[in-house]
Amino acid sequence: MGQAFSPREFVLKTPLVAADPSPRDPGLDVHVIFTTFPRTRAALAAAASLAAGLQARVTILAAQVVPYPLPLEEPPVAIDFTEQKLWQMAAEQESGAAVAIYLCRDREETIRQVLRPESVVVLGGRKWWWPTEETHLAKILRRDGHRVILPSTQPPLF
Repeated sequence: MGQAFSPREFVLKTPLVAADPSPRDPGLDVHVIFTTFPRTRAALAAAASLAAGLQARVTILAAQVVPYPLPLEEPPVAIDFTEQKLWQMAAEQESGAAVAIYLCRDREETIRQVLRPESVVVLGGRKWWWPTEETHLAKILRRDGHRVILPSTQPPLF
């Protein structure tokens, strides 16, 4: 795993506050990694059904890359838009979900840094004969010791 980030390398923009305040086991989190809105919605549905039986908390983790010419606090896509869409997805789940948005320079490294050891991760992607960004990230996270679930989702590409 990489070195710890300095405070300027990533910024947490949304606090980890559950949409549903019902008590959950604080020791078990299921993390849904944001990829695209349709794929994340499908992964969130899979994570919610998994977490329901385990009394786990579901967290949508979004690492939004900000290119170097821009200040880290000013992403090219308005953070309010991303935040609103993710909270809307979280609210669609019966059990609710938490949302964490990180503004960063390196998506992969940020995700690796914020996940606790041996985390349960659900990553939405599509089946494809060639390795995709999602399968690449799943491989790295598995190598780091996380339990990665890559449900076979086939939402539209956009």
